[in-house]
Amino acid sequence: MRWRRAPLVLVVTGLLVGCTVGPSYRRPEVPVPATWRQAEQPGVSLGVATVTDWWQTFQDPVLDRLVQRAVAANLDLKVATARVREARALRGITAADRVATVTASGTAARVRESEHVTPRPPGFDVEHDFFQVGLDASWELDFWGRVRRAVEAADAAVEAAEEARHDVLVILLAEVARNLTEVRAAQQRLFIARQNIHTQQESVELTRVRFEAGLGTEVDVAQARTLLATTQAQVPGLEAARDAAIHRVGVLLGQAPGTLVDELRQAARIPTGPPAVPVGLPSELLRRRADVRRAERELAAATARIGVATADLFPRFALTGTLGVAATDAADVFTGASRFWSLGPQVVWPLFAGGRIKANIRVQEARQEAALARYEQAVLAALEDTETALVQYG
Repeated sequence: MRWRRAPLVLVVTGLLVGCTVGPSYRRPEVPVPATWRQAEQPGVSLGVATVTDWWQTFQDPVLDRLVQRAVAANLDLKVATARVREARALRGITAADRVATVTASGTAARVRESEHVTPRPPGFDVEHDFFQVGLDASWELDFWGRVRRAVEAADAAVEAAEEARHDVLVILLAEVARNLTEVRAAQQRLFIARQNIHTQQESVELTRVRFEAGLGTEVDVAQARTLLATTQAQVPGLEAARDAAIHRVGVLLGQAPGTLVDELRQAARIPTGPPAVPVGLPSELLRRRADVRRAERELAAATARIGVATADLFPRFALTGTLGVAATDAADVFTGASRFWSLGPQVVWPLFAGGRIKANIRVQEARQEAALARYEQAVLAALEDTETALVQYG
């Protein structure tokens, strides 16, 4: 008896373990230069770049407070956080296919059956009550790895959403620092412009006096007045640039544009960074950039979805079962004679689908190729951004 059961055990084990169709993901190797071409710019070092709390290197308490408020209230960051929760919930929906599904049902109805379809016992009333309570269970045996590939894709999608949120966070903090710097720069330029206006007003008065004394010409007076008017014309533009940057900071903090006007209009020093900025190596950049990591995770998800589509070419195996009670009299529902049950395997194999399955495989393959191109493009864009930033910084 033990030897007779051995083949059955092997079959069940094979169904449970199964295999996984579709390509297995490997992170693509993208060639990157060994060093930065623009690394010799002044103020740049090849040390290890530290990106954690980078804004604190400016030693600006106002910037530190703005960053904390932005992280707590920025709306773009809230959207990205909600998308992470959405991706995790979708992953939970997908992973639920790995366990059995059990459904409870109940029926209470008045039924009239046809007298000419099925022979009835003598005295059986064709119009009668019907009561049924039962449990239906189904468990798909993931023989071809369809569910495993789907969970793999969902895991990668969650990681991509997390990296997308990190990318939004990086951009948010950079925007807060950049706009605060623009506010401070506009304040300094306004201070210089007003000093120049005061000096040029004195120059206009001096030139006028010299002209009236016969020591100068009318042209000298006109030139001094033109220079004064030109400087005075710069003030409204500088004030507009200052207030526009303040409005942008307010929106980044999830507040109305004019909320921070009184708080940030007070002149203060322009934030200054460290004497040398470490940039690290190009290979380290790919690990630091959240947009590159997101593109790589999206590629992994697209690769796994090819396996999900490929599994539809093969039959699906499932264990199904039903357990319940049924009777035509409510008093007999929960008696032993009312019990019914069924248990057995189920096979579903789409033999003909009009080419839909193979077309879906080609769709997923095309999406995977596009995801690979996006990943390579993200790498090139990251390298370009850094090289350009080094030149501009220098």
